[in-house]
Amino acid sequence: MNFTCKKEEICAAIQNVSKAVAVKSTISALEGIRVKLSGGVLELTGYDLEMSVRTTIHVDSQDSGEFIVNAHLFNEMTRKMSDETLRFEVDELLNIRISGAAAEYFVSAMSAEEYPDLPVVQDEKQIVIKQSVLKSMIRQTCHAVSQNENKPVMTGELFELTDGQLTVVASDGYRLALRREAIDCPDNHRFVVPARALSEVSRLLKDDEDATCAIYSNYKHIVFAINNCHISSRLLEGEFHNYRASIPTEFRTEVLLKTRSMTESLDRCALLINEKNKAPVRCVFENGTLCLSCKTGLGTLSDSIPLDLSGDTVTIGLNNKFMLDALRASECDKVKVNMSGGNRVVKISPLQGESFIFLVMPIDLKA
Repeated sequence: MNFTCKKEEICAAIQNVSKAVAVKSTISALEGIRVKLSGGVLELTGYDLEMSVRTTIHVDSQDSGEFIVNAHLFNEMTRKMSDETLRFEVDELLNIRISGAAAEYFVSAMSAEEYPDLPVVQDEKQIVIKQSVLKSMIRQTCHAVSQNENKPVMTGELFELTDGQLTVVASDGYRLALRREAIDCPDNHRFVVPARALSEVSRLLKDDEDATCAIYSNYKHIVFAINNCHISSRLLEGEFHNYRASIPTEFRTEVLLKTRSMTESLDRCALLINEKNKAPVRCVFENGTLCLSCKTGLGTLSDSIPLDLSGDTVTIGLNNKFMLDALRASECDKVKVNMSGGNRVVKISPLQGESFIFLVMPIDLKA
């Protein structure tokens, strides 16, 4: 079994599938990459029983066969070759010769029979969405995913399809991020995708307006088909947070502010806040001005920015990082901030509509 390919293409493929290779497993085959050759197409797969990444490249060969090779060695050997074209030769004992220019490596492979089968997901329930849109939806919500493993379902993001609208939601109990988008899909169903899988999906998605991504799922697994890559993941089980009940519908204060002005002010606060020196940012919304102040063992800061305010004056304590994450994720020049006093959740949304909603819980201010 022999094949020749471009170094750049196989290195990129190895990098992509390596994200799903098990670092340490009782099944030694899962610590490697499965390589399958058939009719000039080389398929590489990484799988750790929770997530898989499978991709293909075109190579010069008419042979067929498959083997498993250590992921780290395979990556480093191909990456460090100097020639732009690499030749791979695999004998009957699964010894691999990798050559390019004057350099050559020899490494032992494993039989592909030891590799577990990947989950099979039929494509009856398929969603087709622009890659740029899905990338934006993940980017605008991923900051609110819970890091607490005590409730695994919250370490993922809810995908909810209802009457031609896709809603993606993440929440860690202290904040919530929601993004909506109209799509051409009549089905109504919901599932929770692990954040780790979505991170890999986002990395592969392009901002090209013409490129699309196909998503199909069953009750246990989901597959994202992106360009020449397929990412599959086990879905998270359990009851996701009732996000609709968390979103207030009435407020006593509405504020319109420039996103950049507030993020710059919160960035100044961030210089005084760390793990050892924690403190809320005190925010006073009144008379067309937001006055921010922060005090920790490192020092104090006071700042102010102009805004448009309607309704009651509000004094509220906010988590600096949570607000920064939400404002940066808004990707808007101006946002609308709604409040109902200093002890109620803060809602951040666009000036028009609710294509995204960010909620941030307040922090009690000491007298």
